[in-house]
Amino acid sequence: MQPIPVIIVSYNTRDLLRECLASLALSSLPTTAIVVDNASHDGSVAMVQAEFPQAQVIESGANLGFAKANNVGIRHALLAQPTYLLLLNPDAQLTSGALEELVAFLEQHSRVGMVAPRLRYPDGSFQVAAFRFPTLLMSVFDLYPPRGRGFGRLYHHPLNGRYLQDGGDAAFAIDHPLGAAMLVRAETLAEVGMFNEDFWLYAEEVELCWRIRQAGWAIWQEPQATVIHHGGASSSQFRVRSFLALQQARSQFFCLAYGKRFNRWYRRLMTFAGLQRSLAAVWQWRQKRIDHSELRRRTWAWAKVRQVIQPSNQAKD
Repeated sequence: MQPIPVIIVSYNTRDLLRECLASLALSSLPTTAIVVDNASHDGSVAMVQAEFPQAQVIESGANLGFAKANNVGIRHALLAQPTYLLLLNPDAQLTSGALEELVAFLEQHSRVGMVAPRLRYPDGSFQVAAFRFPTLLMSVFDLYPPRGRGFGRLYHHPLNGRYLQDGGDAAFAIDHPLGAAMLVRAETLAEVGMFNEDFWLYAEEVELCWRIRQAGWAIWQEPQATVIHHGGASSSQFRVRSFLALQQARSQFFCLAYGKRFNRWYRRLMTFAGLQRSLAAVWQWRQKRIDHSELRRRTWAWAKVRQVIQPSNQAKD
């Protein structure tokens, strides 16, 4: 079988990247690791070159973000004309048989353009990894998580875009997976295109999956394939920047998928939440629960949200 390119975008995740690359050896299928390094300064490139000489390293020279860096790796991988490509985060590790299950699923389902595995945290606990496309209600749940007896379950309810999963092994169709591990057909990418490079850090996989679904391809989760995912290894390095990137990415997706009117409602929701959170930060500062620098950081972030949520020129009416 032709080697499956495994594209890994890394930014200062050397130790996790080591575990990720080592996990590829657990697969009986031939793979080719393509590491796109977003100008790490933790010795990631040197580690890969020394410990995994068979891996191909592409040094971007700058932090290109997730979408653009993945496209660099995808373009390189497509030169070999593969059938499938595995997009894998550096904080994710394959388990034995996982890649085989994913490949077998696509082999058996010709109109499935992408399949994703079940995700588990390193302690073995279940990680929500299958979602419906974002809605305003889901944004409300993110801003105001349900609390109290019985209400906490709503966070994992379909109303919040979560697919009900009972831990069974039956595969099921989804709107989009968490982007930690995704096996996609090269044929599908040839039809719908690669990642939208207007997205820098978040919602790239959501927008790609939207186009895949709009083109008539299906997306499934195959729970019999399991991947360990630490979660947030790169994004956690930029708390405020990541927060703003998330809001901007959601706004971009809403514009592209649902139109400017929908995005305006999202902007109103975030403006209300920003006013409330800023007032709460002032109260905490007056109560000496946070210092002045933290107050300034929080209020600045929420004020900035209104600037990053702007209608996209690509938005439909």
